Parts: sequence; C-alpha cells; structure tokens
Amino acid sequence: MEPPALERLRAKASQLPTAPGVYLYRDAAGRVIYVGKAKNLRARVRSYFSDDRLADAKTGSLLAEAQELEFILVDNEKEALALENNLIKESKPRFNILLRDDKTYPCLLYTSPSPRDS
Repeated sequence: MEPPALERLRAKASQLPTAPGVYLYRDAAGRVIYVGKAKNLRARVRSYFSDDRLADAKTGSLLAEAQELEFILVDNEKEALALENNLIKESKPRFNILLRDDKTYPCLLYTSPSPRDS
C-alpha cells in the first residue's frame, strides 16, 4: 500500500490539464523542493509515478519528501522554460541541481558579413 501523500499526489497528477506549464513539488513545511516544466502537464507529472521512476534514487527521494503538487499554466513551451528558470532561481529547490548556480540559459548572437558586403 502506498503512503497517503503519494496516493494523493498520484490522484492530483491524473487530474492535471494537458496544457503547457510549470509544476512545483512542496515538502511538509511548504518549501518548494522541485520545479519542472512540461508541454503537457498531465503526461509529464504522471510519468513520475511509474514503477521505474519510483525506483530511481532521485525521483523516489523527491516523491518520498513531496507533500503537495502545484502547477501554473502558460501559453507555450517557451514561456514554461522561462518561468521554470525564474522559479528555480527564486526558490532554489534542493532537487533542481542543474540550474541552482545562478547561470542563465545561453543566448548566442551570430553576425557575419553577407556575401554582398565583401
């Protein structure tokens, strides 16, 4: 039998919209412990509850600690990416290890003279 919190989170995940957005897992104290993005919130968050993912050390630990699941809808995947980045920088969740170093997504500008400029 599953712990009540995991059962509640699984039920909530199955009710999420299929729209793009950002999801947040919170611990018992209400602290954000993980922020993620998705082009389909329901499919992405439900994937956390597969047996393989629950057996994974990081995902298993995350879901053992998580007590609440929240989401924020956005218009498209690019907005989700930007919002996820901002929320991670703001709340510094312990399970988001890749974006906690205050770096931002790289932006490159390529300039080259056109063939007519030669």
